[in-house]
Parts: sequence; structure tokens; C-alpha cells
Amino acid sequence: MRFSDPLKISYRNILAAKVRSFLTILGIIIGIASVIIIIAIGTSAQQLILNQIRGIGSNLIGVLPGASEEKGPPAGAFGVSITTLKYADLQAILKKQNVPNVVDGAAYVNGNKTAKFQDQSKSTAFTGTTASYINVESASVANGRFFTKEEEADLSRVAVLGSQVALDFFGTNIDPIGKRFKVGDQSLTVIGVLSSRGSTAFSNQDKSIFIPLFTAQKVVLGIDHINFLRLKVDDEKNIDRSVADIKATLRDQHQIRNSANDDFTVRDQRAGLDAITSITNAIKYFLTAIAAISLLVGGVGIMNTMLISVNERIREVGLRKAIGAKNSTVMFQFLIESAVITLIGGVVGIIFGALVSFLAAIIMQKLGYQWPFIVTLSSVILAVVISTMVGIFFGLYPARRAAKYNIVEALRYE
Repeated sequence: MRFSDPLKISYRNILAAKVRSFLTILGIIIGIASVIIIIAIGTSAQQLILNQIRGIGSNLIGVLPGASEEKGPPAGAFGVSITTLKYADLQAILKKQNVPNVVDGAAYVNGNKTAKFQDQSKSTAFTGTTASYINVESASVANGRFFTKEEEADLSRVAVLGSQVALDFFGTNIDPIGKRFKVGDQSLTVIGVLSSRGSTAFSNQDKSIFIPLFTAQKVVLGIDHINFLRLKVDDEKNIDRSVADIKATLRDQHQIRNSANDDFTVRDQRAGLDAITSITNAIKYFLTAIAAISLLVGGVGIMNTMLISVNERIREVGLRKAIGAKNSTVMFQFLIESAVITLIGGVVGIIFGALVSFLAAIIMQKLGYQWPFIVTLSSVILAVVISTMVGIFFGLYPARRAAKYNIVEALRYE
């Protein structure tokens, strides 16, 4: 028997039961397409986030409240409210004798309130920050100005709008400068509009309202801690030294004698990228594993289809054995059939998954995100291997059952 013979027989048997074969293949298509889509979208989202973080600047250091493992995320990244970081910590770091290579820094608190202007009302993110934000973030003002240190210290009720917020509330015909609106129950005066920056890291700054740090802390939120610090170093080569100096300064500020008791996390851009990569990889693989469960359902469908096929072809098995076919030959024939079914489903699933991923990339790009379309060769190979293995694994029992039929009993079967 030539190797092509089982393939020809498999093809004929699949066509002989078109509806049953289609439904079985459909289960594999859905499973493989799900794996491809999740890997593709997960990888694209990961690249989007990493590119945005890289775009913030390679000479920045972040400080977050809460301790963490060397390469793990800080506790604050999981939504845990930690209040150990204060504005005084930023002041201590900016003293040249403590951290000589840090040239500037900004403190941040984030919140979400209902913003109101005339008859318009919508839930809007806001950021309380220091006047140094413009320099640290390399941002620019398109209209008006940013608030000053004096306005920050005086708890001034002023605000700078992200470009999208300004467009949403004031449109293109109204100059927002000097207009008053409310954030929560506080009335603020617009003094500036930032140039469009798009999404950076995990937030779209065009959709945020920026107000002085102390106004956000004491007037809007009623807190005295900050969410994080961002520090600008004079040269990228001084990052490691600055990280060490910042840690030493914060330990002195928080009266910590043992580094094991640190209640803060200091991360430079490289460490941040590694942490984000680890987190997004874990999420991506977890979701891929969930999607792969649907392949088990498809595999059960294959086993059911092959058992039906074996029962319908018992006399055929007997005839083949009667003219000299070995048990291994019969078993091989049914394994080939189940593998062909899953391979067809796998190929169609890869094409469908790639198309959906491509459409998702187009939609995200239309929404303004720099979303790459990524379908890796490794994910395609993985999908083909998985689909083939599922077919072989779930086809093994029906194939063994067919191979064990007694020739006489098989020939007598009606």
C-alpha cells in the first residue's frame, strides 16, 4: 500500500459524510482560530504598550508605592491602595546632594470624576501633577499655558485639558481658555490645552484633565499621598547610579534600615519593560490556554465522528483484513482520517484567525492606536502541530478499536 492510498480513502470518506465532517471540522476551526486570534492580538497589544513606554523616554525612572520582587510588578499595579509615597519624597530626591544626576521630577495622583460644562456631563479621568510635568514628560501646550509652581502651591482651581477633552466639551468653534467647568463639585478655570499625545503606557493623555497636584490631593480627592513619581535623569548612562541613589534617599525618608523592608519600588525604563513583558506574556499565555480548551471540545467531536465511521465500516475492516491488511494498517488508516480532518480545520482556522486579527488591527488603527498586525510564524506552526496532535490523540481510540475487530465477526456484521 502506498502512503497516498490512506489519504485518498480519507478524502472519499470525508466527502461521503459532508455534514458530519463539516461540523467536526468547524469545532477545530473555532479552536485554532481562537488560539491564533488571542496570540496575535495579545502580541500586538504587548508591542503597543512596550512601544508607548519606550516613547516616554529612555532616561526616566519611575517610583511606585509598595514593595515588589526584583522583576515582578509592585503591589500598586494590582489596584491595591498604598499610601507610603509622599510629595516630600520627591523633594528629597530632587536635592542635588542626594541624587545628583536627577535633573527634574514630577509627582502624580490619578482619579476619575464627572466633568460638567454647561449642559454636557461625562465621566473623565484627571491627573493631579506638578508644574514640572511639561519638562519631565516632554509635553507641549497647543493653546494657553501650563500651570505654575505658584499656582500649584496656592491650591489654584485651574486646569489644563487634554486635546480630546477640549474637543469633546468645546468643539472647534469655542476657545476653551478662560472657560469654567466642574470636576466633581469643584469649579475650575481652563488655562491651557495640551498638544495631542495619544495613548501612553496604560492611559490616553488626550482624554485626561490636568490640575495642580495639591488641588487634586486636598480639594478634589482629600488625600495626602501620591500614586507615583517620574524622574528625569541627565544621561541614560547614569540610570543605574540614580536608581541606587533614589533607593538610598527613600530608605532614609521612610526610616528603613533593611532593604527587605522597602515600601516602594524603583524602576528604570529597562526594568519597567521587562516587568510589563512578563505580565503581558503571562496574560497572553493564560488566555491562549483557555482558548485551547475549545480544541478539547473539537477533539471530542473528532472521536465521536471517528467512532461512528468505524461502526459504519466494520465490514470494510473485515474485508481488508481478509485480503491481508495488518492491524497496524487498519489503525493507520483511521488515524490518517482523523489527522486529515483536524489538519483541514487547522489550516482554515489559521486563515480565519489571521483575517480577524487583521481586521482588529485596522479597527484599532482607525481609533488612533499604533496597533501592529502580528501573526508570528511560531503561532502558525504551533496551531498546525496542535491541530494534528489533537486529531491523532482523539483518533487513537477509534483507530485501535477498528484494528482489534475479529475478521470473521467483522465480515458477518450487518
